[in-house]
Amino acid sequence: MFAAHADWSSDARKRWLSVARRGSRGWRVSAPRPVGNVPDLLPFLLAEAGGTGCCLGVDFPLGLPRAYAERYAKEDGFPAFLRNLTQRPEFFRVAMTLAEVSPDRPFYPQHGARGMTRAAHATALGLPDAAALCRAADRATAERPAGAPLFWTLGPNQSGKAAIAAWRDLLLPAFAVGLPVRLWPFDGALKALLQPGAIVVAETYPAQALRVLGLRNGGSKRRQADRRALGPALIAAMQRLSARASPALAAQIADGFGTDAAGEDRFDSVLGVLNVIAVLDGQAPDGVPDDPALTRWEGWVLGQAALPKVYPA
Repeated sequence: MFAAHADWSSDARKRWLSVARRGSRGWRVSAPRPVGNVPDLLPFLLAEAGGTGCCLGVDFPLGLPRAYAERYAKEDGFPAFLRNLTQRPEFFRVAMTLAEVSPDRPFYPQHGARGMTRAAHATALGLPDAAALCRAADRATAERPAGAPLFWTLGPNQSGKAAIAAWRDLLLPAFAVGLPVRLWPFDGALKALLQPGAIVVAETYPAQALRVLGLRNGGSKRRQADRRALGPALIAAMQRLSARASPALAAQIADGFGTDAAGEDRFDSVLGVLNVIAVLDGQAPDGVPDDPALTRWEGWVLGQAALPKVYPA
């Protein structure tokens, strides 16, 4: 089996990929490499998998907030909605002002401005409150903090621009040429989707990956020294997963993944692929809470068992 994880960003310099292959002695994990040309990523992984099933973890949103989907989506589920966006290029153009926000142009804001609040954004979309912008998977749990709402595009923790870059430039081209891409959990259970020659794309979350691996970062992942300090615990987590680091990866872990700004992205890509391995080997859950809205519209985070502290209405 073949596992991969892409740490994603709207900035191409901060997109990094880690891959792992399972053999008779367990998993061998390679050092992170740049994602490179986005439309080439999925064909590259299919070729690397060599006909086996491939699971690709991605840290961009897969799914829509249920409040938005219930009001505006005409399709039967998120995959169909996503495929139909080829006919709606305006959907991906970030609104400059609240007056430009609409169900057909939901991403906001392009820049900081007066009146720029999530509550105002929700009102402009015809949603009842700011909480309606969030999927269940975006909300805080007892194990990790909240993520940003899908359509929000401002600030260091936003995920909206990464979603735009991934949906428009990665997934839609793959669908257009008929690549065997399946979206978890919308298209089915993980093990059922992992067929030879297919690639399963599943959402991950770095803060959740730390919990899955039993790691605790007492510092900041943005600092090389703190990443380096976590190295021995990361190697121990890999040993629990029967995963061996390639020499290049072992050197990166010992070094703290480098001094440049992309060090945190290389670190996250490795956490992500280990999260995928844990799920594939049954050491973390591969299920979804019993809620049809999750498998139809909102999606879920691979390996997450904890429910949100406040569940969507």
